[in-house]
Amino acid sequence: MPTTTPASVDGRGLSPRTPLVGWPAVVSVMLGVFAIVTTEILPIGLLTSIGSSFTVSDGMAGLMMTMPGFLAAIAAPLVTAATARFDRRLMLCVFMLLLALANFLAAAASDYWLVLVSRIMVGITIGGFWSIGAGLAERLVPPASAGRATAVIFSAVPLGSVLGVPTGTLVGDLAGWRTAFTVMGVLSVGVLVMLLMSVPPLPPVQATRLSVLSGMLRSTSTRFALLLTFLVVLAHFGTYTYVTPFLEQVTHAGDALITTFLLLYGAAGILGNFLGGAWVARYPRTLFGLAAGLIATVTLLLPVLGRWEIGAVILLIAWGMAYGAVPVASQTWFSQAAPHAPEAASVLFTASFQATISIGALAGGAVLDRTSPSAVMLLGGCAAVLMVLAVTTHKPRAT
Repeated sequence: MPTTTPASVDGRGLSPRTPLVGWPAVVSVMLGVFAIVTTEILPIGLLTSIGSSFTVSDGMAGLMMTMPGFLAAIAAPLVTAATARFDRRLMLCVFMLLLALANFLAAAASDYWLVLVSRIMVGITIGGFWSIGAGLAERLVPPASAGRATAVIFSAVPLGSVLGVPTGTLVGDLAGWRTAFTVMGVLSVGVLVMLLMSVPPLPPVQATRLSVLSGMLRSTSTRFALLLTFLVVLAHFGTYTYVTPFLEQVTHAGDALITTFLLLYGAAGILGNFLGGAWVARYPRTLFGLAAGLIATVTLLLPVLGRWEIGAVILLIAWGMAYGAVPVASQTWFSQAAPHAPEAASVLFTASFQATISIGALAGGAVLDRTSPSAVMLLGGCAAVLMVLAVTTHKPRAT
C-alpha cells in the first residue's frame, strides 16, 4: 500500500483486540476476499455460455476479465488515499455492498454492456476492499496472533483463484450462468452481514500518501519483481481465460467433462498453494522459476496432447499445481524487494497483478478471435518461457 505515517484521527486509538471479537472479524474479512476473487474469475468457466447469450465472440466475452483488472489496478492506490480518513469497517461494508450489487446486475443484465458495467463495479471493489482488508489483521487480534490472522486472510486469494472457476462452471452447468452470479450476490450479502456483526469500529489511525510508490519503482529489485509478475501472469491469464473454448473446440469435451476437469485443476491448485507457501521463504527463486516452467510446459504441450481427454486432464492438473504457487511467490518477491515498506509492496503487487490479468485476458481474446485456441496456448507458453529465462539469468544486486 502507499506509505503511511502515524497520524491519529480524532484522538482515537485501535479497537479492542480480544480473541472473541477478533477471529470472527478475521474470518469475515477472509470470506470477503474470497467472494471478491471468486467473482473476478467467475466468467472464465462461463465464457462461452455468456457470450452465446448475448451473441458476442469469445474474445469479446473476455472483456469481462479485462475490465475488473484495469479498474482494480487503478483503484488499489487511489482508494487507499481517498478513503484514508473513513472508518475501515464502514469502507469494507460499502465495498461488499458494491460487490453484491455488481453480481445481481450481471445476473439480471439484458444487454452485454450491463454485464461490463457490473465488471467495472467489481474492479473498484477489488482495489478498494483488498487495499484496506489486507492490513487489518493486526488491528483485529492480539499481536501474538497477527501473523496467523494475516495468513488466514491471504488464504482466500488462492482458494478463490482455484475454486472460483470450477465451482462457477458447475453451478452454471446445473442452473445457468445467471444463477452463478446470483449465488455470488447472495454470498456477498451474507459476508456484508458478517462484517456488520463481527468487525468492530476501526477508525483510521494512519494518514496515507502515494509518493513512496514512485520511489519503489526506482529500485532495481522492484522493477525485476514487476517484470517477473508481468510475464507469468500474462502467460497464465492470457491462456487460462480461454481454457473453456480450448476444451470445447480442441479436446471436444462436453460440459460435464469440462466441469470435472476444472474441479481437478482447482484441487491441484490448492495443493500447489500449500506447497508454495511451505517452500517460498527458503527457495523463492526456485519456486517461481519452477511454477513458470511448468506453466510453459503445459501450455506448449496442450495443442498436441490436449486433443485427447487424458492428455488434457493430466496437463490441467499440472497447471493447477503450478499456478497455485504463483501468487505467494510473486508477493514474496515484492516483499523482499521492499522490506522497509511492506504496505507499499502489497499495493504495488496488487496493482501490477490485476493490471496484468486484464492485459492477458485482452491479448488472449484478440489472438483467439483471429486465430485459434491452440495459438493462444502457444503464445502464452512463450511468455512463460521468457519468465523462466529472466529468473534463471538474473543476478541479484544492491539497489
